Amino acid sequence: MQDPTFLPADLPVPHDDGACAHLTGMALPDVTLPATSGEPVVLSSLPGRVVLYLYPRTAQPGETLDDWDVIPGARGCTPQACAFRDHHAELLALDAQVYGVSTQATAVQQEAAARLHLPFPLLSDAALTLARALHLPTFTYRGEVLLRRATLIADGGIIRHVMSPVFPPDRNATDVLDWLKGHQMRVRAR
Repeated sequence: MQDPTFLPADLPVPHDDGACAHLTGMALPDVTLPATSGEPVVLSSLPGRVVLYLYPRTAQPGETLDDWDVIPGARGCTPQACAFRDHHAELLALDAQVYGVSTQATAVQQEAAARLHLPFPLLSDAALTLARALHLPTFTYRGEVLLRRATLIADGGIIRHVMSPVFPPDRNATDVLDWLKGHQMRVRAR
């Protein structure tokens, strides 16, 4: 079984096909997603700086995904989540709220959040409500519709910056930190 915390050096690199180019400047939609914290999160009501990192799926303990590594950009959900965990205090110091978003069920996400000791909620878009509202790029794997990896940075409810593709995923949190430090954002009144 493969170690989900390890990123092989020979992973295929995803290319930027422009599938997220339309997102900058869009408002976070009036979509409510269940969170691992037990509280529903209304995206359009989130104040201030918000980081939504979209990821395909986290492997469950004992799960083998033999063909996962050949999909460009698929591997790395656990290292990405752990990097956001490890940099969470720095992100909070920059007034940024962090949420991970996948199409996995909340129960699966709750197991991952507990196992990885995540200090931020994961949001379930199992009904693809967010994916449809923002026309997010997806792919199908073993019959499941999964989000392609991307990171949205919003301020005052508006998406100000999009990182896509995200590679390698374990550097995503530091890339977000660097961007936030270099871009002062002002929260618009609602």
